Amino acid sequence: MRLTHVVRAGVAVTAAAAAALAFPAVASAHVTVNPGTATQGGYTKVTFRVPNERDDASTTKLEIALPTDTPIASVSLKPIQGWTAVAENSKLATPIKTDDGEITDAVSKITWTASAGAEIKPHQFQEFDVSLGPLPAVDKIVFKALQTYSGGEVVRWIDEPAAGAEAEHPAPVLKLTKKADAAATAAPTGAAPAVAAKDDGGDGTAVGLGVAGLVLGLAGLVVAVLAFRRARPQSGT
Repeated sequence: MRLTHVVRAGVAVTAAAAAALAFPAVASAHVTVNPGTATQGGYTKVTFRVPNERDDASTTKLEIALPTDTPIASVSLKPIQGWTAVAENSKLATPIKTDDGEITDAVSKITWTASAGAEIKPHQFQEFDVSLGPLPAVDKIVFKALQTYSGGEVVRWIDEPAAGAEAEHPAPVLKLTKKADAAATAAPTGAAPAVAAKDDGGDGTAVGLGVAGLVLGLAGLVVAVLAFRRARPQSGT
């Protein structure tokens, strides 16, 4: 009986572990934007990654909404073989001021549509590249996405992130950092060679410490050998 209980417990634990591993895989299968961070005021290339979650349907269309309250003046699309991309403009309530003058409208929606044979098949994914800039001075940009399947189903990836809660259909989010924050993060990497080059006068100290360490190491080795010889039984006694 005890053996039976042990076997049952082992089966239960195995099943629980398998379920725990399966849930993250399901939760992660949504439309995402990569990389997840960029710098305010700069230009960046982002990639919308679209996996196919269905076993019996293909993804035929992707729609990405760009916010018009924090518009982006320049939006460029990378061609994808077998897909047609269309960028729709909207009139801005507040024009964007640039070096070339005011911009009164901006891209508010991008739609990619697959031609026959180019759809995202089950258990496959596709990536859609977009160049954006200058990025607005906000903490994040939420790109609401609509994914259309060949059977007519539309999955709305539009849920915005909420503190302490996981969205069922999360929208792709691009986090933006200030230029000062980005420079501070990169400073340690760039400053390291300068510190090393400036510390020329410390070579003698380093060599001295190295020699002292070598001497101490040899002394320890000698003590260990002597202790071993003393502890070994003497022959003829």
